[in-house]
Amino acid sequence: MTARPLWRNSLSLREAGVYYALALLMAGLAGFAAARGLPPYLSAGNMTNIAYQASLVGIMGVAMTIVLITGAFDLSVASVAALAAAVLIGLAPSIGFPLAAIAALVTGAAIGLINGAIVNLLGINAFIVTLGSLTAVRGLVLALTDGRSLMVEDPQVLAQLLAFESGRVAAFWPMLGLAVALVALGAWQIRRARAGGRPVRPGVAIGGVAIAALALAAGPGLLLPNPVLYLAAITAAAAFVLRFTVTGRRLYAVGGNAEAARLSGIDVTAYKIGAFVVSGVAAGFAGVLFASRLGAINPTALQGSELTVIAAAILGGTSLFGGAGSVVKTVVGALILFTLTNGFNILNLGANYQGLIEGLVVIVAAAIYTVGGRSAGR
Repeated sequence: MTARPLWRNSLSLREAGVYYALALLMAGLAGFAAARGLPPYLSAGNMTNIAYQASLVGIMGVAMTIVLITGAFDLSVASVAALAAAVLIGLAPSIGFPLAAIAALVTGAAIGLINGAIVNLLGINAFIVTLGSLTAVRGLVLALTDGRSLMVEDPQVLAQLLAFESGRVAAFWPMLGLAVALVALGAWQIRRARAGGRPVRPGVAIGGVAIAALALAAGPGLLLPNPVLYLAAITAAAAFVLRFTVTGRRLYAVGGNAEAARLSGIDVTAYKIGAFVVSGVAAGFAGVLFASRLGAINPTALQGSELTVIAAAILGGTSLFGGAGSVVKTVVGALILFTLTNGFNILNLGANYQGLIEGLVVIVAAAIYTVGGRSAGR
């Protein structure tokens, strides 16, 4: 096997299609905005706004990808996030924001543990279990809030919430530094792969170039909201674990062939339950951010977001059958969904068509991955 076909494979529609889709979508919207005499679509402000809107779904999507890699999925994430938000808003005035945030995260982890234990110890299908917990947890939110919106009225606590969520950080030079580091790491990986006759994967280097291009396009005044930074940090940590650690390799093994993983000495049950706990914690963190953003919570908050989270993972090419998936591509999938929403506003497209178009995009993406997979297997 030579290196050149592997280069081509890594840049194929199946492997890099989600990046091409985002680039084409943004280019099309930028062209349309220019033709209509609208403000520049690719401005730093608009790009930052899209990333900000996608941050909560992206955070839950990263954890959802890990669950999907193990061969399960979690439909309860949006309800768990809403419950965590209710816990935060309910407790923050009495015990302070830090302890209330910890309580919200523990709540999410506990529900993830319960989901994982029921699925893996009792052997009940994850779809049924998490569909039930979706409804049960939403009912718990209604009970805690008594069906009413809750809000924080203490000015000091409200200031802590806003400081956690609404801060912005200068990101131009850190992004350039990160881009240089990624390009250097990617070049080192490519050189080692070629020397060892292993598959050449240019993704890290290309990612560095893309980050540098974004930073240079935005300029030295680039400011990123805190949720975008949280998303970037969580994605980087998850990608590192999945790509470079034994834990990551075992997660893929558990989802790819659970019996083979068990025979090789891997504690399959522990890894699968752990993935659900990670999903619960991520949903809890998204709930903390959501509550901090508004300083309030209503019983129907984030309702339906679990489908957007799963759609982002599917757009990123994560297999619903386990053993394959990329957290970076899931985040790009989330960006595509929110770029579409942003584009609907640019196009002044009625809300009646938005769900139709988003659904078709997800179906087309799934078809591309399926057909691409068959072609690659020939």
